[in-house]
Amino acid sequence: MLTRPLISRASGRSCWAAVRKALFSSSAARQADFTHTVVGGGVVGLAIARQLAQRPNTTTLLIERHASVGTETSSRNSEVIHAGIYYGPSSLKTQLCVHGKHLLYDFCEKHSVGHRRTGKWIVAQNDVQREALEGIHRLCGEIGVDVRWVGEEEIEREGEGVRAVKGALDSPTTGIVDSHGLMMCLLGLFEDAGGVVAVNSPVESVTPLGSGTPGSSGWEVSVRDGFSGEASTITTETFINAAGLGSVDIHNSIVPPEQHKQLFYAKGNYFSYAASTHSISRLIYPAPEPGAGGLGTHLTLDLGGRIRFGPDVEWVDSPEDLAVNAGRKDLAIAEIKKYLPGVDESALVPDYAGIRPKLGKRGAVTAGKGFHDFIIRKEDGYEGWINLLGIESPGLTSSLAIAERVDGLMYGSVKE
Repeated sequence: MLTRPLISRASGRSCWAAVRKALFSSSAARQADFTHTVVGGGVVGLAIARQLAQRPNTTTLLIERHASVGTETSSRNSEVIHAGIYYGPSSLKTQLCVHGKHLLYDFCEKHSVGHRRTGKWIVAQNDVQREALEGIHRLCGEIGVDVRWVGEEEIEREGEGVRAVKGALDSPTTGIVDSHGLMMCLLGLFEDAGGVVAVNSPVESVTPLGSGTPGSSGWEVSVRDGFSGEASTITTETFINAAGLGSVDIHNSIVPPEQHKQLFYAKGNYFSYAASTHSISRLIYPAPEPGAGGLGTHLTLDLGGRIRFGPDVEWVDSPEDLAVNAGRKDLAIAEIKKYLPGVDESALVPDYAGIRPKLGKRGAVTAGKGFHDFIIRKEDGYEGWINLLGIESPGLTSSLAIAERVDGLMYGSVKE
């Protein structure tokens, strides 16, 4: 595994010629330094890079601005393998989550990545939430995802203290995954396939090349070395923007002003739970409510069985605002008590926070007015550019399916 960036060395001498000679001497001669360049070393970028690196006679570079991969949204979430039950049947979020769930379970089994099918109850306390559950139940019938109604006696007998006044849906295919282990596995497979990782290498500019259609002669990517501060430039035949929280900045640096987008930052605060009075064996989610920026402050488990609550939704101005807002503990308690009335308030401790990259503020999370789907597309008017924007939940679950889609878009097996 490479532990320092390959963009430039402290001496100021570019190492690209040496890297190409060492790693790509058997590749066919080509004008660009690399066949594929993926910007963004989160779980989605890693999955895409690993997928593309498996293509014969190609070279793939993964650029990450931080000192190691997977330090932003990919490592600051609930680590849930979602079933794909919340979004419209024709949405990319549904299609890629449902397919990605199966790919992810199979991948984890094959490569011994920590995971567990915990199951999940989605619980309703009022008529609005009950209506949401009925909508989820109908959707699952349409898309073929397994859910079932949990009876009152079962809730009482096996609910482990959970309240569900207006009913509960069981999602047996929901689970949890070791996101760090998953990303390290993807990174190792990428490098085993000959991929090159450039960490601590923030992108300064991306320029499409060609006298006709932009990108028809490849792309030029300028990167600044986070260690030395020096800049280097590489060329690539294709460019994949999977930069997560930085994706809109990269998008806006390429397209004309009238095509610019804005990213909104939904911070999620998590609280760990130190009490020994509760032993919960499954995930518990409140039914989604209109106007919420997330799926509610839910109860999740890690692979050690430890309980944590979150995320809430706190709109912030910067993706760097990652300190847990302990002042939101009372709000979290109020939400948690709706479905777990016996929660020990004193055992809740601020744990960590993550930022969700959203393309709209206060829009619908599931479907309907204000819903923002994943954007994964060949950008119109350019050649060789695959653009990924608004990749939030269920991005972790969907990561392997997203990688397949990007590969298909680039090589023609997927049509938009």
